[in-house]
Amino acid sequence: MNEIFWPEDYLPGTTDNFCSNEVIVAGLSTADVWPLLNNATVWPSYYSNSADVGFHDGLGPELSAGARFQFKTFGFPVQAKVTEHVPPAAGQPSRVAWHGWAEGDAQTRLDVIHAWLIEDLSGGRVRVLTQESQKGKPAVTLAKTRPNPMINGHQDWPDGLVDAARKAKGARP
Repeated sequence: MNEIFWPEDYLPGTTDNFCSNEVIVAGLSTADVWPLLNNATVWPSYYSNSADVGFHDGLGPELSAGARFQFKTFGFPVQAKVTEHVPPAAGQPSRVAWHGWAEGDAQTRLDVIHAWLIEDLSGGRVRVLTQESQKGKPAVTLAKTRPNPMINGHQDWPDGLVDAARKAKGARP
């Protein structure tokens, strides 16, 4: 299986907080899942922790390399810029990542890299991996909180994505 590519200053284990969530399911492919992740404006339809998605510079609703967008998640208004965007192609996983930040002073600013990897596996299965590496005082607090709200809250995203892909696939003729 493949892994997420990290900028050196966001390498997991070196930041203030890190979370990783994954699902592997049968009966779906990257082609089924990617459109629902790549279209940021549909995130709130399957992930309740996402709201008010909008794009800068007339872009969107699909993510693309360098696209700037904003959304609300975990109570934070987040500004974001896509740093990696690899649509599905035969023999390689699809990838999307963004640098996200919540403005503030030294006590409240949060910087993250949120990355996704979707890959087809043998036996008609798909793997959906999402990870987030965080820096800032809020990340320090989140890392110490039990149960971990980032791990628990982020699991809803791949789970919802898979459910939405199953529904969309079932609705196709």
